[in-house]
Amino acid sequence: MSAFIPRAASRALRSAARPALGAQRPAATPFRRGLAIPAEQPRLRIGSVAPDFEAQTTHGQIKFHEFLDGKWTILFSHPADFTPVCTTELGAFAKLKDEFDARGVQMLGLSANDLSSHDQWVSDINETQNTTVQFPIIADADRKVAFLYDMIAQDDLDNIKEKGIAFTIRSVFIIDPAKKIRLKMDYPASTGRNTTEVLRVIDSLQTGDKKGVVTPINWTVGDDVIVPPSVSTEDARKKFGDVKEVKPYLRFTNVGK
Repeated sequence: MSAFIPRAASRALRSAARPALGAQRPAATPFRRGLAIPAEQPRLRIGSVAPDFEAQTTHGQIKFHEFLDGKWTILFSHPADFTPVCTTELGAFAKLKDEFDARGVQMLGLSANDLSSHDQWVSDINETQNTTVQFPIIADADRKVAFLYDMIAQDDLDNIKEKGIAFTIRSVFIIDPAKKIRLKMDYPASTGRNTTEVLRVIDSLQTGDKKGVVTPINWTVGDDVIVPPSVSTEDARKKFGDVKEVKPYLRFTNVGK
């Protein structure tokens, strides 16, 4: 004899037996011009391995990790070709090629257009900025690298249905010979970068790696450096010679140029 189950209880049992709708269907992924936006970009922290990618550049196809080739590298992005701030930036970096070469640093630019306009833009940069751009520039019209490296402004993601494609902001990544991200800086599209600061940070990172020190505010090559807390004053004096102890935790020395 079958048991009688009230209608309400029967509905409750059927409901409990079905998995939640959200568990049945994956969350919808937004699209832009046929290209899916990743639900979540990689978490690019200082110390993370820089993500690998393949891309077309003004110097041909590259695989990023092969391009790095055990060298210090600066990767920096630009919103678009033929824009005034980007033109001045690329010109400034091009003029500093000898400074970057002296530090063993290679440069790689990125602009959110395809190769068809990159070459003409480079000619414009060379003409208007009185320089010669010798480093490659990635063609990232589909924003593949921009999304991989989170070079996107939040308001563009929020308004992507209206704009159709996200704007690329001015990002800077300094990557060391072990392919690790050592610095990342983001600037709004309206603000040009400071090349002096980029070189200063490279000097600080390379000095710290070679000498085992850290650098204070506004430090430049030749200034006093700080003995890190992990090194005793006695060991620091054995290693560096003169050590000025202001406080037990605040000790300065000079490692030269």
